[in-house]
Amino acid sequence: MSMTTAETEPFVHPALFYRGDREYLEGTVPFILDGLKAGEPVAVAVPARNLALIRDELGEVAPQDGEVLFVDMEQAGRNPGRIIPAVLWAFTDLHPGRRVRVVGEPVWPDRSPTEYVACLQHEALINLAFSGRDVTILCPYDADGLAPEIIGHAEETHPVIIDGTDTRASTGYAPERVIRDCGGPLSEPAGAETLAFGGDDLWRVRAFAVAYADGIGLSGERLEDLRLIASELAANSLEHGGGSGVARIWTEDRRIVFDVSDTGHIADPLAGRRPADSRQRGSRGLLVTNLLGDLVRVHTERGRTTVRVYFDLP
Repeated sequence: MSMTTAETEPFVHPALFYRGDREYLEGTVPFILDGLKAGEPVAVAVPARNLALIRDELGEVAPQDGEVLFVDMEQAGRNPGRIIPAVLWAFTDLHPGRRVRVVGEPVWPDRSPTEYVACLQHEALINLAFSGRDVTILCPYDADGLAPEIIGHAEETHPVIIDGTDTRASTGYAPERVIRDCGGPLSEPAGAETLAFGGDDLWRVRAFAVAYADGIGLSGERLEDLRLIASELAANSLEHGGGSGVARIWTEDRRIVFDVSDTGHIADPLAGRRPADSRQRGSRGLLVTNLLGDLVRVHTERGRTTVRVYFDLP
């Protein structure tokens, strides 16, 4: 499969459906080499096993003066909400004025159902985040290892589909609908501890979150990350969410889950996924939450917003 930069739109976002290692390499390595030959910086952000496959296949064939960044997506993209700001935007911003290529694989078979919804939302948001920019992001999907409905969803978030030797326009492309559907109401927790806060209660929210998490086994840097997130989200509620809010914390599937609800509304679907703007409601707090949390989900509507962050327990 070969892809040139002579596309009708500056931003190109194909999904690659592959079956087995050979199809994976046939779909990704020529894409990387074509980019290097064209003088385009390339980033490869895929799960560790596939990262090793691509490195081995490239071997001696990659141009010595080519620019390739290798990223373990299982680490950098553990939280799908982190991928746009910390992987994609971080890479493209290193090369202003140049077209870049990315192989980005955020979906793999071991993702949990909750993580997958966040992945689907992320794939839809890529189209909004990079519209008009000189970027090609190729997203591989394991057609053998992933459920058929996941492959079907890729048709909704990618305007171009590459399947074997066939390249075609997606017939189901509808990223706006996916963004809306993935931002629906969050499930109600069982057995959550709750704290209503307002005024000068930032310290109370921090202490509430840390006391629970410390008792469950979160410690060290991760405990400090939760402390910072609790403070940032509560501050957003006090400043932008009506001056008060409700914090909750509980344990679910070997994860500590913390959320904050208030009466505000986040209008920008990319809030927390672009460089923080102090003028924009909740921008810094959401960005910090995405960068430090293991998974983040947001539901927002007129008069109510909930930001929920998950921390994996050791």
